[in-house]
Amino acid sequence: MSRQVLVVSATTAEAAHVPPDLPLVITGMGKTAAAAATARALAAYDDLAGMTVVNIGTAGALRPGLAGLFEPGTVLNHDLSADVVRALGHDPQERLEVGASDVVLATGDVFVSDPVVRDALAARAHLVDMEGYAVAYAAQQAGVPVRLVKHVSDAADESALDWPRLVAASAVVLGEWLATEL
Repeated sequence: MSRQVLVVSATTAEAAHVPPDLPLVITGMGKTAAAAATARALAAYDDLAGMTVVNIGTAGALRPGLAGLFEPGTVLNHDLSADVVRALGHDPQERLEVGASDVVLATGDVFVSDPVVRDALAARAHLVDMEGYAVAYAAQQAGVPVRLVKHVSDAADESALDWPRLVAASAVVLGEWLATEL
C-alpha cells in the first residue's frame, strides 16, 4: 500500500514552495480555521488508509539558539484552561504526541510577539505556532498519522512582527524538505 500525503499549511506564503504534485490545503490562521479545514479536507477522501497529514509552517523560537527546521514530537494547546477543564471532570487533551522528537510545539490563537509571554511559554515548549495542535487534533480524530514540520521564522518577540517579510525564507526551506523527505 503506498503512502498518500496531504500537506496542510496556514497560509499561501508558507506553502509557496510546496511541490506541485502534492495535494495542499490552506487553512487560514488560528486553531479554529486549521481544525475545520483539515477535517473538511480529510472528509473529502473516500479512504484514509495509508494517508498521512504533513503540517508545514513557521514557528517562533521560545528559547535562545533555536533556529532552522524542526519536527516536533509533542504539541500543546497552550491557551486552553486545561486544569479547570480537568477539575470539571473532563479530559482537555491539551497535549498530543505526534512523533519521536523531544521538541515541543505550543499552539495557540495568540500571535506571540511579547517577550514576557514567550518566556512563560518557554517553560513548557521549544516553539510556538497558531495551527499545529489543531491540525494534529483533526488528523488524530480521523485516525490519520500527522507530522508537524516547522521552520523558525522569528524569536517570538518584537521580531515576530516582521513575519510577512521573514516567511519567504521559511517557505523555501519547507518546500525543500517536502521535495527531499516525501
